Amino acid sequence: MPLPPPTAQRARKHTRSITFEGFRRDDGLWDIEAHLVDVKDQDLNLRSGVRKAGVPVHDISVRVTIDNAMNVVDVVACADYTPFTGVCEQILPDYRQIIGLNLFKGFLKAVKNLFGDTRGCAHLSELLMAVPTAAFQTFAGEMKHGESEKKPFHLDRCHALATDSDVVRRFYPRWYRDPTPGQGPLPKACNPSSKEGAA
Repeated sequence: MPLPPPTAQRARKHTRSITFEGFRRDDGLWDIEAHLVDVKDQDLNLRSGVRKAGVPVHDISVRVTIDNAMNVVDVVACADYTPFTGVCEQILPDYRQIIGLNLFKGFLKAVKNLFGDTRGCAHLSELLMAVPTAAFQTFAGEMKHGESEKKPFHLDRCHALATDSDVVRRFYPRWYRDPTPGQGPLPKACNPSSKEGAA
């Protein structure tokens, strides 16, 4: 369902575009690429000079390379446009500090701690905060969990896929946990090799 029509006349002033792409590499790793562009509909008077309408204020990209366990094995960031050319870009190599982190184990907190306030680029950090969910979507349908002893990586990552949800009860019965206090997991008899239990 689209947004309802605006309730007043208006003039657009700013457009922020953010895109994420996920790639399977032929070496068994994965690349998640994020790109952010800010553009004004009118000339912008920056302290560093005038940025003409339509010319990006920010054009920032990052590529995060991960393995099948969501561990970050490499990262590279670049900026084609920034408000303070030659200064903003100096912080980008610092983002290699995320190498070794796991996207689903304390990643967001680590990014905040490492690059909060003046320790990083607000826009690049914003992109990184959404990389875990972009990776989640990249992996969807690619990783097979039907016979695995490990809980599928996407369970307990959102409301619908909470292990006490009806969705998990119906489609992932092996991993369902009854939300009723004092109730444990469903008996293993509910798990067998039924089609519902396959990822």
